[in-house]
Order: sequence, then C-alpha cells, then structure tokens
Amino acid sequence: MSRLGKVSIAAVQQYLLHAETCSIDTAAVLESVELPQSKLADSSQRITGEQFQQLIKALLKHSDDPLFGLHCARHVQPGSYSVLGYISMNCETLGAAIRRIVPYEKLIGDMGTSSVEYYKDHSVLHWQCHYDDPEVVSQMVDNCLASWLAYGRWITDGKGSPLKVTLQRPAPSEEQEQEYRNTFGCPVHFDQTHNALFLKNAHLHLPLRQPDRQLLLTLEEHAKALISELDGEQKLALRVRYALKQQIRNGIPRKDSIAAQLAMTPRTMQRKLRQENNSYQQILDQLRQETAEHFLLETTLPVTEIALRLGFSEPRSFHRSFKQWCSVTPGEYRNNKAIPDPGES
Repeated sequence: MSRLGKVSIAAVQQYLLHAETCSIDTAAVLESVELPQSKLADSSQRITGEQFQQLIKALLKHSDDPLFGLHCARHVQPGSYSVLGYISMNCETLGAAIRRIVPYEKLIGDMGTSSVEYYKDHSVLHWQCHYDDPEVVSQMVDNCLASWLAYGRWITDGKGSPLKVTLQRPAPSEEQEQEYRNTFGCPVHFDQTHNALFLKNAHLHLPLRQPDRQLLLTLEEHAKALISELDGEQKLALRVRYALKQQIRNGIPRKDSIAAQLAMTPRTMQRKLRQENNSYQQILDQLRQETAEHFLLETTLPVTEIALRLGFSEPRSFHRSFKQWCSVTPGEYRNNKAIPDPGES
C-alpha cells in the first residue's frame, strides 16, 4: 500500500485543466512522471499519492507559477470532488453541504483530513495535508481552501467571502499576498499552525441552487458503499487518525471505541499498526499536539480546560508535554502566535 494513500482521477483533472490553460504540454508532463494518459480517461480510477505528488512537482516546474495551486481553484467543478461534489450540490443549504465533507472526503483521496468547528458567531473549516514534500503541500493547501470557497460560491450563486484565512505556509511577497487577498476576499494570515477558512455562521444558511432530497439519499447510499470498499485498501494509520480526528476536539475517545468503529479489537488494531511501523499512541499524541495548538490559538478556553479535554489528569502534565512538543509553555505559545479574532478583521 502506498505510504501516501491514493487520489481520485477527478481531483487530478483540476490541476491538468489549469496546466492546459497555461499552455503546458500535459502529455509530456504525464510521460515524465510515468503516468499513462489512458489512466486519466476513467474518473472512477485512482492513482497513488506518490504519483500525484510527482505530477504536481512537474507541473510547478513547467508553469513557473509560485501560486499554481491557488490558481487551479478557478477550474473547480462538481466532478472535482467525485461523488462528494454531487452530494453537496443536492443539499438544501451550504451548512448541510459542509457537514458532508468529513464523512465523505476519502472519496476524493487520502491527501488530507478535514474538520469543522462551530462557534457562537463563526465556524472554522480546517484542512491538514498528509503529503510530505513542503513545496507540494503548500500548493495543495492553497488549492484546497481556494477550491472550497470557489465551489461554495458557485453552488450558492453567491459572492460571499470568509472572515479570514490562516495558512501554515510562509508569507510570500507583497504582490503574492495581494493575490491571496483577491482570491479569498478577506485578510489572509501566514506562518500559522492551521490551514483554515473562518466563515460567518449566516453563510451556513445560504440555500443551494437545486436541492434534491431523494437524489441526495441515493448518492449517499452509493458513497457509503464506495467508502466501504476503500477502507479495505487504506492504511490503518490513516483510518485511525481519521476516526480520532472526528472525535478528539470533544474529548479523548477510548481506544476500544476507535477499534470498534474500525470493526476490530484493540489488540488487532495495535498489531496491524505495528506492521505499519506506527502505534495508536503515536497517532494520538500527534493529534493531541495539533488540537492543543488549535485550542490555544483559535479559542479562549482556559489552559486547564484544554488539558482536561485532551485527556491530561492535571494541567502540569499538559504543560510538560506541550513544552516537549513546542519548546514553550501553552501560555507563551498563545501570546506569541495570537492573530486577530474574526470580528476584528
């Protein structure tokens, strides 16, 4: 099994469409990464994450565009999201469409993990890329967030913009920063710990163009069947991370409940993770760190409550672990990394 999982041909096509508008010889690029054009003819097929990562690097080289991923978002369409795209089209509101991302995103591929959080006056849509080439990751994150926005505007017939966007990538030139602001229509913050769109809750109630409840039910049944097939192919570590990520911000789930969700015993889960040179604790600790950083930056929760939510018996244990992760205390991290609240932008 590929260490980077797989990606649907539907997602690949968006990058190739933009490459063609840039007069890039896509046939030559595909040949250079040993990806047959015949493989792209069937949108239900999937390629390995390694192939997709190599393809993006090759397209970047030929495009000479440092914002290639951001600009690819201009070509997003329902088919770009596989069955998820058509499911979202048939929801009644934008909020209902967003709620379908997490359960069905693996239909698009294993490129990353999404999560959605709801607050009193705004909501946050996150995406964490699973790839390992920094140049490729930044392009994919740009594309993911910009595509979400472009697609959301299309299915609502709207022109709305987020409250703000946060990106992990380093700040680009001033000219490029302006391109980000033009694309998203809001302040964009770089060098952050999360890649996220911050949305007005009012936008979640926007009606979609042509909702069809009966078709939605049919599509979701089809999607569940496809996911069941994919689960048999996907690395267990990714499935465990995905299951944990769905629950961790509401508290640390029990190991046996995660194993049960994956239809196996805790002992079997541990054994299979060891075969992948991984462990449940490693995956949990990584998510604990990511979640702690999120709570410190994007909420006003007291450090003591964050510690409890993340399963620490006392704040001192949390402080000690957090300092090992980030070399600073939780309080220092919050003060040093703070960015404006959505309402201040």
